[in-house]
Amino acid sequence: MSTATAAVARPGKVLADLLPASRTKDIALVLGGAALTGIAAQIAIPVPGSPVPVTGQTFAALLVGTALGARRGFLALAVYALAGMAGMPWFAEGTAGFAMPSFGYVLGLMLASAAVGALARRGDDRSVWRTARAFLVGEAIVYAVGVPYLALSTGMSLTAAIAAGLTPFLIGDAIKAALAMGALPTAWKFVGK
Repeated sequence: MSTATAAVARPGKVLADLLPASRTKDIALVLGGAALTGIAAQIAIPVPGSPVPVTGQTFAALLVGTALGARRGFLALAVYALAGMAGMPWFAEGTAGFAMPSFGYVLGLMLASAAVGALARRGDDRSVWRTARAFLVGEAIVYAVGVPYLALSTGMSLTAAIAAGLTPFLIGDAIKAALAMGALPTAWKFVGK
């Protein structure tokens, strides 16, 4: 095994670390991660009875965290959140601001991106089942923040918020995890693991 291959394969690196290190690269990756999340959020399917649509936003945010690592992933999602709060219409269904029932999910995405980034740095994006676990942890964090925020912002009971803001999304989350289970380990194999 060559030295370059050993450096790529060992845990402690995320995919973004394979690019030459520079502040410009980090800024571009953070802004690109925010933009990817904003674009993916426009893939939205309304859910009857829920103020929260199914979107590509969560999938993108977790991929961003996994590929960029905890720090850059968190910063990318913070840029996404701050720009949306400032009026950039790139939250789900082209919305902006923070006075909406789904904003708690946006806050959860920042924490989830950091968590999956930390797991990826430990090597959890290199095998199918560890990738699934990382994505499930990320999804759980998004819901742990988003569902209570939904309940508080709408006056729903926690049970009603779970029914409207969690249960309808479980199948989609399983599909997103399955996509990641294929994509991330394959990316590592492609770069030489």
